[in-house]
Amino acid sequence: MPINNRIADFHDEMTEWRRDFHTHPEIGLEEVRTSAIVAEKLASWGIEVHREIGVTGVVGVLRGNGSGTGTIGLRADMDALPMDEEGDVPYKSQIPGRMHACGHDGHTTMLLGAAKYLAETKNFDGTVHFIFQPAEEGRGGAKKMVEDGLFERFPCDSIFGIHNAPHMPAGTMAFRGGPILASADRATMTVHGKGAHAARPHDGVDPIAVGVQLYQAVQTVVSRNTDPLKSVVMSITQFHAGTANNVIPATAQLIASIRTFDTEVQDMVERRLTELCDGVGRMYGARVELEYLRGVPPTVNDIDEATFAAEVGEALVGADKVDREPAQAMGSEDFSIMLAKRPGAFVWLGGGAPGKDYGLHHPKYDFNDEALPVGASFFAKLVETKLPRG
Repeated sequence: MPINNRIADFHDEMTEWRRDFHTHPEIGLEEVRTSAIVAEKLASWGIEVHREIGVTGVVGVLRGNGSGTGTIGLRADMDALPMDEEGDVPYKSQIPGRMHACGHDGHTTMLLGAAKYLAETKNFDGTVHFIFQPAEEGRGGAKKMVEDGLFERFPCDSIFGIHNAPHMPAGTMAFRGGPILASADRATMTVHGKGAHAARPHDGVDPIAVGVQLYQAVQTVVSRNTDPLKSVVMSITQFHAGTANNVIPATAQLIASIRTFDTEVQDMVERRLTELCDGVGRMYGARVELEYLRGVPPTVNDIDEATFAAEVGEALVGADKVDREPAQAMGSEDFSIMLAKRPGAFVWLGGGAPGKDYGLHHPKYDFNDEALPVGASFFAKLVETKLPRG
C-alpha cells in the first residue's frame, strides 16, 4: 500500500492514538479529553494551537518554508455516537452509551499523523490549518466553528476532509465533483385532536386517524411532486400516540427524515408538507402543527478541487485504486457547511478488510488501522502539492 515512508515509520504510534480515542469516546460538544490530547500533541510538534473554536474545536496553524501566502484547511471530526459498543476488541469503549461507531477516532488520528509529518518536514510554502471539528453527529459542530469565525480567523483558500468507507477495500479512494452526500432535514408533525373515551369516539377528534391519513398524504410529495430526475427520500421514522387502551388521545406526532441533493427540492418539500398538514388537519377537524428543521445542506464538492484531490490520490495509491465516479449517497455530513463557505472536496478512503465488514454506525464497527498511514499521507500530499516550495 503506497504511503509516505516517514509517516509509515510512526504507523504503530498512530495506531496507539486511535485506539486510545476509541477507548475513551466523547459525544459532540463534550470532546474535552479528545481536544486536550489533540492540542497537546500539536503544541509538542511546534504547531500554533487555538482551542475552544465552536465550543470544543481545535485549530492548529503551521507555516511552511518560504514567503507564500497560500492557505489550505484540512478537517477531521472528533465526536463519537451515543450508543453502546458490542465488539470485543481489547480497546473497547470504557464509557457506557458512547462509541466511536463512525470512525472519527481514525479521522482525528490521520490528521494528527499528517500534522506531525508536516511539522517535521515543512516541505511546503504557505500556511496549513489543521481543523479538528467537534459534534459532526447531529450537534452542529461545523456550523458552530463557522459562526465562531473559523474562516475569518484561519483563512483557507481551499479545504479538504476525509471519511473512511468500510464498504471499499483498504488502500482505495473515491472522489466525486458536485453533490456527493445529501442534505438532512427533520419534519415533526404534531396532530392536535380532541381526546375522548375509547367507547365514545364520536365525542372526540381522533389524532391517530388523522395521523394515518397524513402519513399516506405525505408520500405523494415524493411520488407526485418531485421531478423524477431528482432524488429525494422522505421516511416517516416515528409515530407516537396514546398512553392507555381505553383512551383516544388528544395528540399524535409523526417525525420524518428528508434527504436530497437539491436545495430547490428541499424548498418544495417544506412547502408541500406545510400545505398538507394544514389541509389534512382541516379535512378532519384537527390542527396539524409542522416544525421543519433544516439540518445540513447537501455536501457539494467543488469540481476543480475534487479533480485536484483525485490527481493527488492517484499519485499516492495508483489510478487503478481510485474511483472518480462513485455513487452519490443519501447520508449527510456537516462538512457541507464548510464547503458552502470555501471550495474544497470531501473524499472517501477505503477501510474494508476481511473480518471488518460491519458498516458505519454498527455497534460492532471498528476503524481499520491499516488505513491510518494512507489517510495521513493523502493529507500531507495535498499540502505539498497545493502549496509547493519554489
